[in-house]
Amino acid sequence: GSSKAASLHWTGERAVSVLLLGLLPAAYLCPGPAVDYSLAAALTLHGHWGLGQVITDYVHGDVPIKVANTGLYLLSALTFAGLCHFNYHDVGICKAVAMLWSL
Repeated sequence: GSSKAASLHWTGERAVSVLLLGLLPAAYLCPGPAVDYSLAAALTLHGHWGLGQVITDYVHGDVPIKVANTGLYLLSALTFAGLCHFNYHDVGICKAVAMLWSL
């Protein structure tokens, strides 16, 4: 039961990490909307899982954990929505990073 779920979660984390390793050169070599939105999803999920581990390690007690997890889901949803808004209404993640590098 929970052992299989933990194993699947671990596998998912590794898959997203490998995906990010591939998306970074893709963002440089062939920037575009597909890469921008893939980065938005992968970065948000990667950050969500990472901060979830911080909550697991450092937040104790039923109510504080529920509050922290609710805040994490809200932060992750806002992050993804913000990145998608940036991709759609502005230059996108790939071009923004390229513009920063050109400074």
